[in-house]
Amino acid sequence: MLKKGIMAHVAASLGIVALAAGLAFASSHSASAVSPEEALQKLMDGNKHYVDNKLTGSKLCDLSTRASLANSQKPYAIILTCSDSRVPPELIFDKGLGEIFVIRVAGNIPDPIVLGSIEYAAEHLGSPLMMVMGHERCGAVTAAVEAKGKTTGSPNIDAIVKAIAPNIRKAVRDCDVCKNDKKCAETKKSEFVECVINTNAKTVAAGLTKKSAILNHLVKEKKLKIVAARYDLDDGIVSILK
Repeated sequence: MLKKGIMAHVAASLGIVALAAGLAFASSHSASAVSPEEALQKLMDGNKHYVDNKLTGSKLCDLSTRASLANSQKPYAIILTCSDSRVPPELIFDKGLGEIFVIRVAGNIPDPIVLGSIEYAAEHLGSPLMMVMGHERCGAVTAAVEAKGKTTGSPNIDAIVKAIAPNIRKAVRDCDVCKNDKKCAETKKSEFVECVINTNAKTVAAGLTKKSAILNHLVKEKKLKIVAARYDLDDGIVSILK
């Protein structure tokens, strides 16, 4: 009898622990207070502040904001963009602490570690918007175009070039600048690079659900929206790519 009593007590305790864990899981996966469309609008509104030189995001980097975020975060947007020093999303979108979950890597290439980071923000933190943002005159894309399938001399940079290379072939087919010009990469190099930048961002964005079952599920459930975008270094404007 004593043994049965102990077993029952243990089972009850485990049940309580499981319930608590379930509640915690549900809490971390609760629906965001911001819809994907609202999240995108917040980003575009912030970009307008940046373009107009009327930044306000620094107000959300003060002591009280920092203290309020010390134990939790709920960013409403995930941004995968290039490591380029001229492309800081927090400034481009005029955002403060806790608003955007930023992942930066040359050429905005989603390797498994980057994908895991995106999954964490989308599933665990509940971010409803995912943006892949390329940018004008991207050095990684330029290097990929200039490599022409040959090694750059660095196996690590070659890995970036290899990931971008398929989008070079797509750009040759899809870029309006290259119509009827098989040597577009040579005759119109700067324009061609810009085409590849756009193609790369769109391809990466479209491929996220193919590479991640978690992201695919969230998109199907309409809990996550994925968009591709492009940042213009000259005027500071972020444009959504269709």
